[in-house]
Amino acid sequence: MTLALLATSHSPLLEHADLPAELTAELDAAFAEARRFVRDFDPDLIVSIAPDHYNGFFYRLMPPFCIGYAAESIGDYGSRAGRLDVPEDLARGLAEAVLDDGIDVAVSLDMQVDHGAVQPLEIVYGDIAAKPVVPVFVNSVAPPFTPLRRVRLLGESIGRHLGGLAGRVLLISSGGLSHDPPVPTLATATAEQRRMLLGQAVPLPPEARAARQQRVIDTARDFAAGTAAIQDLAPEWDRELLRVLASGDLTPLDSWTPAEMARAAGNSAHEVRTWIAGYAALGAAGPYSVRYRYYRPIRELIAGFAVTTAAPACRCRPR
Repeated sequence: MTLALLATSHSPLLEHADLPAELTAELDAAFAEARRFVRDFDPDLIVSIAPDHYNGFFYRLMPPFCIGYAAESIGDYGSRAGRLDVPEDLARGLAEAVLDDGIDVAVSLDMQVDHGAVQPLEIVYGDIAAKPVVPVFVNSVAPPFTPLRRVRLLGESIGRHLGGLAGRVLLISSGGLSHDPPVPTLATATAEQRRMLLGQAVPLPPEARAARQQRVIDTARDFAAGTAAIQDLAPEWDRELLRVLASGDLTPLDSWTPAEMARAAGNSAHEVRTWIAGYAALGAAGPYSVRYRYYRPIRELIAGFAVTTAAPACRCRPR
């Protein structure tokens, strides 16, 4: 099986932020390049490696990794709701292969996914069920976090298994880079927030979900104006991560600790775990090269925002 990778930041604010025209044009061009790359590759299967934002996974039981045998999008922040086209046999085969490699991965027979998983599908295809997709959840929001070495090994295991199949597989890694949105933590949660983090308040009433989403939208507006009390973006940290990922040797990331990542790049910078897993999966199939790279710290989106594409090595240079 031939592998390729689209690694992209996501943001629930893409449809809600008032972006300058120049920035909108930049993002449109980056997404157009992603669509061109995916169209030219024409995958038979997508493996989506994504986080969750306390919409499908909760502290009632929080696995470090989970593979879905079936999945449904909840439709938060205006993303599309509905079933994903998950080929259960391929999902089961992937889970069994990862377990055989000694990586403890959970499985879900009915995974709930949010904008983190489906926004890239919408950007690329305008649909969440345009292609068969196997969803892989990587916990990136709820401490304690598994070491990055285990994330890398998960990706390598995924890549080895996919490399032995027939056809073309597109890996989509969704998340990051540096950002620190207003996500409650157990240490500071109110009683109501604690119920949400545990999954005791699910499904959220429409008014509660609307209030939760508006809080993020308001924080982004204040952050762009320089008045929000959240951690700043970390462009140097982002660029160093992108450099390591492009190098093909991800082992230097093994020493990055969760505490260090949060201190340097924000509590939600852990979403780069999806990028590490995706690049590790691609690397397991052989040397690769980054074909396209876009990066910009975007305060209106509370994100160090990046889009990269990568494929087996050739003489192509990043554009």
